[in-house]
Amino acid sequence: MSLPAPKRTPQQPQQQAEFGNEFVFRPATKENMKARVAIQGVSGSGKTWTSLALAHGLGERFAVIDTERGAASKYVGIRGIQFDVLQMTNFDPRRLVKALAAAASAGYGTVLIDSLSHFWSGVDGTLQQVDKAKSRFGGNSFSGWQDGTPMQNDMVDALLAYPGHVIATMRSHTEWVLQKNDKGKTEPVAMGMRAEQRKGVEYEFDVVASMDRDNVLTVLKSRVPKLNRAVIREPDGMALAADLLAWLADGAPAADPADFINRATAEDATYEGLLALYGEVEAASLLASPMLHPETGEPTNLGDVIKARGSALRTVPAGTGADQ
Repeated sequence: MSLPAPKRTPQQPQQQAEFGNEFVFRPATKENMKARVAIQGVSGSGKTWTSLALAHGLGERFAVIDTERGAASKYVGIRGIQFDVLQMTNFDPRRLVKALAAAASAGYGTVLIDSLSHFWSGVDGTLQQVDKAKSRFGGNSFSGWQDGTPMQNDMVDALLAYPGHVIATMRSHTEWVLQKNDKGKTEPVAMGMRAEQRKGVEYEFDVVASMDRDNVLTVLKSRVPKLNRAVIREPDGMALAADLLAWLADGAPAADPADFINRATAEDATYEGLLALYGEVEAASLLASPMLHPETGEPTNLGDVIKARGSALRTVPAGTGADQ
């Protein structure tokens, strides 16, 4: 019995490399970083003032994205604190991404969001975006989150990739459970503070602290050894900033998003060069860096700008310029 003749399969042309499709391991390095701090607390706990003093102590020109009806502005001038402010009354997470892009383009070294909770549970926040999406799908909650989750994730990515320090306050409430006391009677017991934001958002920050009505700051999570599990009564935000800066400065100089932007928009950029640049930016975790588009002025991010420019250059016939 003879075997059938083998079928010849035409050789497929080699595919061009695509942005983000390569997996390249690089040596780990410790770089100077920018602070990512969250302070949660109940009303009157002092989280806004502590965050303002912290932002001032970081030594950078800073801006406040204010959702609290001007609460932060009441502290202007105290201990020399000065800042610019953007008042917001609509809390669509995509609007925060746009605000961060505008702040990055304006060169603010630190941004304080007071508070991040509104972009979760406020007017047009993530929860309302989910409700709106649900209504289009007959009340299907799963379909609603198909819209809401990407908005939330894009907002968090923009926070993490901001080219400066980011401080966010969050409203919180006390969680209670019923437990039996030593006399056998059932009574409510406070089990801690729950931030008004999506569960798990605290994992994205370097330092997470809670404040109570007695103006006591308790560090819940810290990558800064000196602040680990610290409990501080009437905290001095400027002193906290000094501890943060000492930790942040322990490493090699960090990549500058402005340099990446200049390379991405250079007139002599090539497809191959942009492909390599995309890998560098990805390795630096800066793809989501918020920025304003150099041509349209619309909010975008660094990764999308590189991809769009690279795709445009790849389609240009050989021997012609990208801008001809």
